[in-house]
Amino acid sequence: MAANDAPETSEALRAKLVELRVEHRDLDEAIERLTTTPPDDDLMVRRLKKRKLLIKDRISALERLLDPDEYA
Repeated sequence: MAANDAPETSEALRAKLVELRVEHRDLDEAIERLTTTPPDDDLMVRRLKKRKLLIKDRISALERLLDPDEYA
């Protein structure tokens, strides 16, 4: 088994979770700015919203890994 195939530690997962939450919040702020200041860039807003949704899914997956009993 290669070193990068080893399961991540709980601490590493929690650090990644924090990183994803920060990125999710930053995307939310960027989307808000783009939609409140003309001209609206609809394509960019859609891309940011899609990225934000993907990050939210990754956050949920990490939360389930860290505390599976809560999500059972």
